[in-house]
Amino acid sequence: MKISSKEFELELKHPFSISKFTRTSTPLLLLKVEYEGMVGYGEASMVPYMGESHASAQAFLAKVDWNRFKFPFDFAAIHQYLDSLEVGNPAIKAAIDIALNDLNGKLQNKPCYEIYGANPEKMPVTSYTIGIDSPEVIREKVADAKGFKVLKIKLGRDNDKELIQTIRSVSSLPLYVDANQGWTDRKQAIEMVYWLHDQGVVLIEQPMDKNNLEGNAWLTQRSPIPILADEAVQRIGDMEKLKGAYHGINIKLMKSAGLYEAHQMIVKARSFGMKILIGCMSETSIATLAGAALAPLCDWADLDGPWLTKNNPFDAPKMENGKYVLNSLPGLGLTGGANLF
Repeated sequence: MKISSKEFELELKHPFSISKFTRTSTPLLLLKVEYEGMVGYGEASMVPYMGESHASAQAFLAKVDWNRFKFPFDFAAIHQYLDSLEVGNPAIKAAIDIALNDLNGKLQNKPCYEIYGANPEKMPVTSYTIGIDSPEVIREKVADAKGFKVLKIKLGRDNDKELIQTIRSVSSLPLYVDANQGWTDRKQAIEMVYWLHDQGVVLIEQPMDKNNLEGNAWLTQRSPIPILADEAVQRIGDMEKLKGAYHGINIKLMKSAGLYEAHQMIVKARSFGMKILIGCMSETSIATLAGAALAPLCDWADLDGPWLTKNNPFDAPKMENGKYVLNSLPGLGLTGGANLF
């Protein structure tokens, strides 16, 4: 295998604010893997709060013995090997997994979604995320969401109702809400949940601190809206303790270390009777197309990365009626990006 990597700074269209911080760009490490005449692409999106960086990603790549990976790829063994090298680092592990999945599809001449048993006709709509901001900028962001059928709103500060009311002044679209652990008082939280229900909110991600299992479970038992774990679930090992505490989970490839484990998490969530949102970080078309390969197996999707950024080096995925339209190309179906590496 021949490996190439490129450090990249993905620029956001608007400053992105959630309950705890704001950022204007996201560091990425893009990966190119050449094997038996085929090329696979991967991506590590390293949002600062997850603790990875260009330096840590490059250091991890230097530890990988690529000669161990031969077609047909044993993804269970690959993940076990990567985890044995170092704990954590899920984003760079995801980049490796995604590149090998792209290769795997090309070597089999099949799209990744077909390999994972996902039917493109069952693709859910994907949401367009709106971070915390001033009313004026919120209205600008809603205008940018042209063509989307669902909006995802970041809450968790003291002006939550104002944000929702601002959006409702210009849009009647269904809403997903992500509180990013921002709510601390359960009684105030349940009151907010019922108010949001009246505002057309479809789901709520991580309302309270991820370590407050009892508080989140209390809300789940009383909520008329599905409550999803987000920060509380990173990888499949986190899931057992969440059973019964949430209605569902948000799976992100940058937390699950890629497609293979994300699919395992989908299977496990279904065995628990849990619903599933597949989401993304700030990502190019590489990682969002990887997420889209699994999206038809999920209830909801939030794969808006290419539409929230200014310098995606690849072609934006095709979208119709608010849904990804997956092509029949082998692997991820990625196009564009010529001369990037």
